[in-house]
Amino acid sequence: MCGIAGFVNWSGGPASLSLLVAMTDRLAHRGPDGEGHRVSGNAAIGHRRLSIIDVGSGAQPMGNEDGTVWVSFNGEIYNYRDLRDTLVSHGHVFRTQSDTETIVHGYEQWGASGLLSRLRGIFAFAILDERSQSLLLARDHFGVKPVVYYADDTRFAFGSEIKALTVDPSIPRTIDNVAVADYFDYGYIPAPATIYKGFRKLLPGHFLAVDLRRAASHVQQQYWRLVYEEQAVRERTALARLDELMSESVRLQLVSDVPLGALLSGGIDSSAIVSMMAQHSSEKVKTFSIGFDEERFSEAAFARQVADHIGTEHHEHIVRADVAALLPRLVYHFDEPFADASAVPTHYVCEMARRNVTVCLSGDGGDEMFAGYDRYAQCARQGALDLLPRPLRS
Repeated sequence: MCGIAGFVNWSGGPASLSLLVAMTDRLAHRGPDGEGHRVSGNAAIGHRRLSIIDVGSGAQPMGNEDGTVWVSFNGEIYNYRDLRDTLVSHGHVFRTQSDTETIVHGYEQWGASGLLSRLRGIFAFAILDERSQSLLLARDHFGVKPVVYYADDTRFAFGSEIKALTVDPSIPRTIDNVAVADYFDYGYIPAPATIYKGFRKLLPGHFLAVDLRRAASHVQQQYWRLVYEEQAVRERTALARLDELMSESVRLQLVSDVPLGALLSGGIDSSAIVSMMAQHSSEKVKTFSIGFDEERFSEAAFARQVADHIGTEHHEHIVRADVAALLPRLVYHFDEPFADASAVPTHYVCEMARRNVTVCLSGDGGDEMFAGYDRYAQCARQGALDLLPRPLRS
């Protein structure tokens, strides 16, 4: 991952480079490989880089040919090579091999909506357009990459994490009691709210346009919506199509100029991902899993079985979780209350994997897409209560 941050100073006067540096420094854990800053009049965007593609020359913020459009980008664009070929045919000149540069030229060629309709990937990016005096923030279709922002009558600020915004002493931090209530209801704070009043999460599948010249001018628009459509299709056909799409998705995500691996729990989701990685890789897939001394909580044996079957280069670590010592670190990175019991094992397995690789694929999202959680079955059963008369249901 990388970190993005920036702001617009609507109250007059040039943007402060020192403030921008302080914001990106707060995100150094997201991008240990480099940093960059662009200040233009009353606006500024910055970047902390984790190098994945075009390690030598992909520094950000990255500009277009004449230095009038700049992007700070967190994520990966999986179809960037196809986009690059198209943009070259339109006369755009590329200076790097990075996926980042396709965003700059794609914005020049197609505008915000045209660019976003063509992107395949996970992303959060900010485009500073010095020609039109505007700032564009965008977040990927499902919201894999985070973006938070703050706006009042004098300032607009954004970042990959809340902590980048709280560096600015002019931005107030007031707890939002409604968000606290939501947390106790759901175990997290649903978007667009955050724990602080005035701090908002950019919604998945949305972009936000900011006018640098006009105070409090920021408009959020949706560019993509998930649509459910019933289809008359045989199960065998649907399964074959699903296998084809998942395989293609995994293949596209293997494009990397740095070591890459997978988090393997031994469950259906991560095992399917690792199996497809092995099909598309000429080298042994590096897999990582952790176990705990308490066997009823440990998935190490299942992961080991899958790794042996597929033939991966497997790394395993048995830990004794010291949650009390780890909690302050987790709280710092989450920025707001988040009741995720898997945070502890996730931290340990990522810490182990980072010693060997830079990027990892995982099976996250499978339960949501394929209704794998027990709660979904419970909801279906409780739906029968809808047949009762309303007074009885109450």
